[in-house]
Amino acid sequence: MVKKLGLGTWSWGNKLFWNYQKNSDNELFEVYKEALNRGYSFIDTADSYGTGKLNGRSEELLGNFLSQTSKVQRNRIQIATKLAPYPWRIGRKGFTLPYKNSLKRLNNNLDIVQLHWSTSRYNPKQELQLLANLCDLNKNGFEFKIGLSNIGPIKLLEIIDFLAKMKRKVYSVQCQFSLLAPNLNQQKKVKKICDDNNINFLAYSPLSFGLLCKDPNSIKTSNQSLLRNLIFNLYDQPTLKLRQALLDIAHDRSVSQAQVAINWCCYQGVIPLIGLRKKEHLIDISRVQKWDLSPTEFQKLDNLSKDISIRLPANPFASK
Repeated sequence: MVKKLGLGTWSWGNKLFWNYQKNSDNELFEVYKEALNRGYSFIDTADSYGTGKLNGRSEELLGNFLSQTSKVQRNRIQIATKLAPYPWRIGRKGFTLPYKNSLKRLNNNLDIVQLHWSTSRYNPKQELQLLANLCDLNKNGFEFKIGLSNIGPIKLLEIIDFLAKMKRKVYSVQCQFSLLAPNLNQQKKVKKICDDNNINFLAYSPLSFGLLCKDPNSIKTSNQSLLRNLIFNLYDQPTLKLRQALLDIAHDRSVSQAQVAINWCCYQGVIPLIGLRKKEHLIDISRVQKWDLSPTEFQKLDNLSKDISIRLPANPFASK
């Protein structure tokens, strides 16, 4: 199986959930360089990544790193950002300035522009206007592909038809997709539509915020952020059997739990977007390209996943 891996950068600039500190920027640069060396094909960011005064920090860091990258290496990857459809970004020009700001932060390195979430819950017409805005930018000479995020199967089909009338297509769709993700049946419907329409399906949070990497035998108190500690504590017992199965397969294969969880995604033909901040973690997960889960191993994990009634929180603006 040929596998594609993507690097996620939500944690680059996020203090609230990921305890980001500016003194970690050199380490993030090492992660970035290693991702290029290890064959990662996507790097994903967003204009809303970075909390408070650090808003846009992820794009700024990535833009700085790209400015220090050779053209040969740059051409091996696709840079994707997500533009947030905030309620005040309305009309057919609502994304024009945000797009240009992201382009500037990324030092004119931008291959894919994605609608960050659906507006169907608060302004159903807004997302089509913003997508038309992206089509207009294409016509005006700005070259990028159009992607979506947090879109359900019904809305995806609607947008595919809408863009077709604009002589454009959906290039990629990303959804929360992991052994603990909510609404997995719906996400698999999205994946089927993507397969039928030659659309890349990107899986974000494939490690469930790191929870799937947690050793089931460890009683060590986590030193993560308050929010991550709450999630780890809430899901510790409900996920115990699943994490033990991940660990058992990891021991049998002489790999890490993280590799097993990522391979569960790859087994289904998706492109995982893995949020990483340490070089050694990136090197470890890169080794997932060297082995595959067996059908029996996959089915065992899949069955244990289905038995877990308490799922991770869904994006509140994900559409049907």
